Amino acid sequence: MKLGIVGMPNTGKTTLFNVVTGAGAQSAKHAFSTLERNVGIAPVPDTRLEALAALYNPKKVTPATIEFADIPGLISGSSKGEGLGNKFLAHIREVDAVVHVVRFFDDPDVVFYADHIDPAADVDTLKTELALADLQTLEKQLERTGKMLKANDPDVKFRHGIMKRAFDCLNDGRELRGENFSPEEMAVLRECFLLTIKPVLYVANIPEDMIGKDSPQLQALGQIAKNENAGMLAISALIESEISVMEPADQEVFLKELGLEESGMARLAQAGYALLNLISFLTAGPKEVRAWPIPRGTKAPRAAGTIHSDLERGFIRAEIVAYDALLQQADYNAAKAAGIVRSEGKEYVMQDGDVTLIRFNV
Repeated sequence: MKLGIVGMPNTGKTTLFNVVTGAGAQSAKHAFSTLERNVGIAPVPDTRLEALAALYNPKKVTPATIEFADIPGLISGSSKGEGLGNKFLAHIREVDAVVHVVRFFDDPDVVFYADHIDPAADVDTLKTELALADLQTLEKQLERTGKMLKANDPDVKFRHGIMKRAFDCLNDGRELRGENFSPEEMAVLRECFLLTIKPVLYVANIPEDMIGKDSPQLQALGQIAKNENAGMLAISALIESEISVMEPADQEVFLKELGLEESGMARLAQAGYALLNLISFLTAGPKEVRAWPIPRGTKAPRAAGTIHSDLERGFIRAEIVAYDALLQQADYNAAKAAGIVRSEGKEYVMQDGDVTLIRFNV
């Protein structure tokens, strides 16, 4: 599953992408500095791995990861092919959720598409362009299904009705994410590859002097996020790029000086993980302690398949102990002796933090 980092040109998208994925420090001070999509992998910080490593002293500790795509900047008119609009829309259709970077910093050395910083206007521009693109998509779909209605096929009638409802919502300026579509209705809309149904996380790219502070503009973005049932973070991409090249001990000191408990990149990775509706089950032993990402609601056999296809094919049962319960014991064997290890079958729905041992036979 993939997160797309989007926004207006020179909002700091690529800086955030480079830091969160470890792609290296890059900077550009001209418009459309990102001309092609870049893809990278980001580790998801998880303090549970450190605690399990202290118990098992493994040779390797492997966190869960998520994929980020840095997508070329959008401008007004992108839905009609202006700027890099066609590339932007094609790339965003390929991602599962959107991280929308909004520029709050004012730097005369970094060119901006407008003559002043206006976060609310930037948000509105992107929302408008995505909605216009979706209206075009739905219009074509409605024309196609409309010709098939005479056959009186219940499935065609259902699909046409859902698409008409979505078209009317967008045409009225309403957010599809705010509508109460059923899972069956959402499945129809996903088949249309709509952009405005994707989950969104707003990232306010703030200057250093705004770290830990509030402002009317941040409050306004927070209200937009709330109205859309979206998430929001405030991060200084410039400061994060400086933190990323420090030694761990120096990072900790610097974060304390800024009044932060963890880096913005850690918060971004964790928020992105949640945005994709992912959880982690854990495996632990002397060879490796590892977090495995799975969609929330995944059953045990499918979770086993993320480790290896043979484990899903020959799944017998999953032996599971909750992370918190395991920490109270010396190790997995002690937890088993204490009777807190459960044996779960094929219908068990995995929970975040399940420390798991898969029993299988192929």
